[in-house]
Amino acid sequence: MSNATLSPLPSADHEVAARLREALIAASFTADGLLDLLGAPAYAALARSETVPALRATRGDTPLETLVRLFLLQQPVPYARVEGVLPVHACGAGGWLTRVGDAGGDLAATVDVRPYGGPDGEDWFIVSDLGCAVGGAGGIGSRDEGVVLGVGGASTTLAGITVRTPVASALDLGTGSGIQALHASRHATRVTATDLNPRALHITALTLALSGAPAADLREGSLFEPVRDDESYDLIVSNPPFVISPGARLTYRDGGMGGDDLCRSLVQGAGERLNEGGFAQFLANWQHVEGEDWQDRIRSWVPRGCDAWIVQREVQDVTQYAELWLRDAGDHRGDPAEYQARYDAWLDEFEARKVKAVGFGWITLRRTSAAEPVITAEEWPHPVEQPLGDTVRAHFERLDYLRGHDDAALLAGHFRLAGEIVQEQVGLPGAEDPEHVVLRQHRGMRRATKVDTVGAGFAGVCDGTLSAGRILDAIAQLVGEDPVLLRDRTPAQIRLLVEQGFLEPAPR
Repeated sequence: MSNATLSPLPSADHEVAARLREALIAASFTADGLLDLLGAPAYAALARSETVPALRATRGDTPLETLVRLFLLQQPVPYARVEGVLPVHACGAGGWLTRVGDAGGDLAATVDVRPYGGPDGEDWFIVSDLGCAVGGAGGIGSRDEGVVLGVGGASTTLAGITVRTPVASALDLGTGSGIQALHASRHATRVTATDLNPRALHITALTLALSGAPAADLREGSLFEPVRDDESYDLIVSNPPFVISPGARLTYRDGGMGGDDLCRSLVQGAGERLNEGGFAQFLANWQHVEGEDWQDRIRSWVPRGCDAWIVQREVQDVTQYAELWLRDAGDHRGDPAEYQARYDAWLDEFEARKVKAVGFGWITLRRTSAAEPVITAEEWPHPVEQPLGDTVRAHFERLDYLRGHDDAALLAGHFRLAGEIVQEQVGLPGAEDPEHVVLRQHRGMRRATKVDTVGAGFAGVCDGTLSAGRILDAIAQLVGEDPVLLRDRTPAQIRLLVEQGFLEPAPR
């Protein structure tokens, strides 16, 4: 990879970044300010790398319109207009701005700067290469392999599912523009960020400085290579270059290893780098190979001493997958013969590996001292409610509870119904009894599960006051069933409801 054709980057000088940050916020160049100026349609279009609506909305000469055209739309702006908004001399000397045009009367930005709202309303700014504010923007990679992209759907997904508890140390592998390191800086005393691309490390430093966040320990190298043998972390996150492709043409997305080996190596290597109770959270692609269950494949990746929760969010057949990433690189707009050759190469690779489809999803590990770690692998393509960090943490807490309670202890336990659960009865109109009952979550994973009438009745009265056994005894009396038999057959259903988050252990 060479960055020779890419523009020089600004200095990561914190004093200059602080002055620039102050000026941006004073002009309302923030996520909220952008939404107010552009309106929802144009704001959403920017997230799709469509700039025409924003250009139409910034025809005036207010300070905010000036900054949007300069940093988001990459339009040259007259020097005098910029001078009224930004500390031009400092920004020019720091490399954030450059003179353009024959007479040098206009200024242009050297990097893309996009406002980003932090989880508690922080005004953050994500720096990326020009024209690359949206991660995965179509055709970006065809121009230069070393570009650093901004925030895309994958970045925000990972940020949303990450467990946000205060920790001493966090590691962001493949930091890119620095969005995960920025989030981690809120709750980790020490943040280490690595990337194979030195340009990405510099841009991460810019993102952190411009966002007013503490500096991170930035290290160049692939995966865990920059991490010393004696180092371990409380949190590891990675949105790696997970695309399964023939070769490693595009650094920002292609792993450079055969098949899904990069994701496997990442997951397998995380176990020994985690402190007890620590989380490692990744986005990943994995192969669906003929004659092999995908769940078995991913389960085999999980390192010893770790619980795991694997969620497959999407599956594409090999033709859909190849077309998606060929479009991502802009190959569909190039020479048809070259496009066909690359498409062929992709299908040849999949055929040789007997791959019929590719899955995408989330993998969360948690280091545990339990004698028997638990690995949960499931397919959940349905809508969820982000952020999910608390949901992920609660999943593992419930796992600990269930692991520590046999059926007798479970029946002695007290439970309460989780928030925003509704009950749906399914059956023919006019029927005396429903065919089945469905409990549905309106928060978090938004699960739905089918229960029998006993399960529905049990969940409905769980408010933490009575033990599970006492509730079942009362239900047995109501329905005329032997309470001993009911106590024998119901714990499995209670376990499922607890595991999936419909019921929560009530504190005593």
